[in-house]
Formats: sequence, structure tokens, C-alpha cells
Amino acid sequence: MLFKRYFAGLKNFDWILFGAIFLLICFGLAALYSVAISSEQPNFVNFKKQIIFAIIGLILLFAVSFFDYRIWQDYGYLIYGAVALLLLAVLFFGKTVGGTTGWFMIFGFNFQPVELAKLALIIFLAWFFSTRANLIKDLKVFVQSAAAAGLFFILVILQPDFGSAMVLFMLWLAIAAFSGVNKKYLLISGLILIILSIFAWFFLFQPYQKDRISTFFNPQADPYDRGYHVRQAVTAVGAGGLFGRGLGFGSQSQLKFIPASQTDFIFAVIAEELGFLGVGLVLFFWSLVFCRLIMAVRLARDNFALLFILAVSALFFCQVMINIGMNIGIVPVTGISLPFLSYGGSFLITSLVLIGITESMIIRNQNSRA
Repeated sequence: MLFKRYFAGLKNFDWILFGAIFLLICFGLAALYSVAISSEQPNFVNFKKQIIFAIIGLILLFAVSFFDYRIWQDYGYLIYGAVALLLLAVLFFGKTVGGTTGWFMIFGFNFQPVELAKLALIIFLAWFFSTRANLIKDLKVFVQSAAAAGLFFILVILQPDFGSAMVLFMLWLAIAAFSGVNKKYLLISGLILIILSIFAWFFLFQPYQKDRISTFFNPQADPYDRGYHVRQAVTAVGAGGLFGRGLGFGSQSQLKFIPASQTDFIFAVIAEELGFLGVGLVLFFWSLVFCRLIMAVRLARDNFALLFILAVSALFFCQVMINIGMNIGIVPVTGISLPFLSYGGSFLITSLVLIGITESMIIRNQNSRA
């Protein structure tokens, strides 16, 4: 009976949202396959892993949509506490990659707790603000929410992972703004962030992180070292033309000129090999995702669902804009992945779970209207 009711509810499942995300994953897999065949001895390990991650994530998406989304609201604070412990544990027992201690190695797979932190923070803050609607203008509520987000922010900065920490901060800022907090408090928070950024520059940032920011403001100062990554990515994006050079035929990607081509700069690979047409399709699918999320916001029947979907939209929009900005040289390189396209199991699975919860909201909010 339970499964029958679920399958009946699938008629309200947003298949357009799901289809757009599925096609984005396919674009990412195509780019990963192209990068894999560029070696003299092609290595498809990451390509195969990403397929596994995608399958797991899609299964979880449908599984999560099966449950009433209010269960996440009931256990939001427990999820927050568990993820906080993971972020603390990774500082002591985590694996260091590229100067950042932010990964656990589990059965040959790297797991990044900061991606779970995005999920946990969205759930917690959506629950927190939705249960304090009548007190939303109070300074106490604002400070408590800032403290909750600040704990995650500090634990991630200590890894150090400045890019992810900034995403967490922007998530909190977006949810706080959507919930209707006093705008004066948000302005003060922005000033505090500037002060913290100055402090981090002198006492927390690693040399390579300072180089990334310096390169953004003056990429020609050291074009063959610090500015190399950005220059090669921009060259690849411009070389694609209208139709691209063909999958597997991009000189920048195939000859390994593009750094981190499977993660940070996968957009440059797509632009070079599939051209303006391929990039246009990627942007079209993302536009479709955001349009469907906005429609889901309009369907929301309670504050928790409303804030949750708005936060998911803000998270994806933030990461898409930052990643594409990195690839075309208008944003500093911060290691932010392109959702559903970049290689990485932690964020892919977490992102699909976020969509699964959103689908649960869509299904049940439409049922409540019927």
C-alpha cells in the first residue's frame, strides 16, 4: 500500500527538473571520458567511479523523494551536530590533498565532509528560521544562526578550504536574507567578513591560495607559473568556436594544458570540445533547473520547504557562477566544482540528495493542493 501510494505520487514528480539534471550528468561523463582517453594508456578509473557515484546518487534521489520531507525538519539539529563532528574529525584524521586536509579515505574512495556540511547547513537553517518566524527580526535569532553557520565556516577554514567556506557563508547569508532578518545585521556581517578575510590573508591562507587571488587581479604578472591555469582555461574556452573541436580532439584538454580538467576546469573542456553549442546546452539545462526550482518555491506550503528550496537554488547558482567565472578568468580560482558535471562523488551524491528532498516537497505540496 505504501509503495502504491508512492508510485501514485510520482505523477507529481518533476520529471523536467530530473531530466535536466540527468542530462547535465551525461555532459559531465562525456567530458570525463574525453579527458580519460587523452593519455597514452587511457585511464578510465575516475570515469567509472563517477558512473558509480551517479548511480548511487540517483538511487538516493528517488529513495529520498519517497519520504515525507518533514522528517528532515524534525532531525535537522541532529544532522547538524553529526556533520560538525565529521568536520572536526577530518582535521585530525583526514587525508591532505593539495594542501587541504579535508578528505576521508574509505574503501579506496575519497569522502569530503564539507559537501555534507552544505546539506546539513541548509536543513538546519531552514528548520531554524522556519520555527522562529515571529522572532525573525530579533538580534538573538540572527546571532544564533550566524553562530551555527560560523562553526562550520571556521572548521572548514582550518582545513584550509577557503572556497568551500565562502560557499557556506553565502548559503547562510542567502537563507538569512530570504527569511527576512534585519538588513542592518546583514550589512554588519558583511563588514565582519571583510575583517576576517584580511585576518585570514595574513594568518591562515597558504601561499598557493594567496597566489590564486594575486593571479586573478594580475594574471600576466607570472603567466607561466601562477597565471598558467587561468590562461590555459581561457584559451580552451575561446578555441571551441561554434561547434567545438570534437569530443576527444581538444588540443588544450588532450595535451594536458588544462589543469584540473576533471574538476575545477571541466567547463573549459566542454567549451573547447563541444563549442558554443555544447556550452549553450549546458547553460540551457541549468536555466531549466533554476526555472523548475523557482516553480517549486511557488508551490511551497510551509516556511521550511520555502527556505530549503531557495537555499538549494542559491547553492547551485553560487557554485555555477563561481566555477564558470573561474574558467573564463573573471573570478579567482577557488577549487569550486561545477555541480553535476565535475568529477567528485561527495558533491554529486549530496547534490542529488538535495534534489531528492526538493522532489519530495514538490510531490507533497502538489498533493496538498489537490
